[in-house]
Amino acid sequence: MKIKSIIILVFLCLFIKANAQDPVFTQYFLIPETLNPGFSGFMETTYGGVIHREQWPDLNLKIDTDYAFINTWNEGMNTGIGLSFLSQRENITNYNFTQINANYAYRVRISDNWYFRPAIEAGFGFKSYAFQNLVLEDQINIYTGVINTSSMDPILLNNKVSFFDISAGMVFNTDNFWFGLSMKHLNKPNISFTDNGNVPLDTFFSASSGYEFHLADFIDVSWFPYETKMLVATNYMQQGRHSRLDLGASILFEKMFLGASLVTSPSKNGPYNHLISSVNLYTGLQYENLRFGVSYDLNTSKIGKTGGIYELSLTYQFDLDVKCFACPNYTGR
Repeated sequence: MKIKSIIILVFLCLFIKANAQDPVFTQYFLIPETLNPGFSGFMETTYGGVIHREQWPDLNLKIDTDYAFINTWNEGMNTGIGLSFLSQRENITNYNFTQINANYAYRVRISDNWYFRPAIEAGFGFKSYAFQNLVLEDQINIYTGVINTSSMDPILLNNKVSFFDISAGMVFNTDNFWFGLSMKHLNKPNISFTDNGNVPLDTFFSASSGYEFHLADFIDVSWFPYETKMLVATNYMQQGRHSRLDLGASILFEKMFLGASLVTSPSKNGPYNHLISSVNLYTGLQYENLRFGVSYDLNTSKIGKTGGIYELSLTYQFDLDVKCFACPNYTGR
């Protein structure tokens, strides 16, 4: 009982630091709204979707993350408007994080081929821990070794925190290329669980890009239809002292895609960090307005047998016949 409580307490301390890092999805290139509000209305039609992520099920430290969104486009105002919902849960401490955001993006034409989409995101976040699972100081009698079942520690009354959050982003795009920058938690909200505490949430910076092209334009692949495309995507993220760089590529057939990406840690913080932390495999199907994606992350570090990371995504595009200049359809169909 004591050992288990101590383990949970140590993990809680580590996990509070880990949760200063925003969740990042392997399939970010399919749902870029998870990274950057500048992608709100990016398809210049109404579309929405959900994605579920399950991390480390074999470590008994399972973390589940869900993200849902809906975006729409107003051509007369050159604006994209969206709503998103994020939920993250951890099974040992019963840690729970929920955030609801509203997004606004504006499209500016800067040349015949290039568009600029500045955006802002604002919302409310809620975090909670089940502190009743811990053994606190006033529960332990050091003379008898007896552990009381109740505690008067005031931390039990502060197991929830809410905060207002502001983020911003921008996207530059053509018909077959996009580059985006975003900064989340610009106001560095205080996420401390104590009354007088001050634990600012670190700003999350992201720089991502994607380029799509026909394989036949560069390689002689007569066994593939000419419509076969390749999408190359990169994503660099920095939050606090932690950094991550994803490098990936996928082949897009008419109704199917296959791909892989490398997750690297350029800063290699800590003695157990590796330059390449995982190899991610993904595939998916497109059927009319629906697109389904699945991915699995293969761990390459020494963290042990984790069970990997799974993701399932489902998106729906309401209008497949949308006609506009610089509509980046490579993210949808």
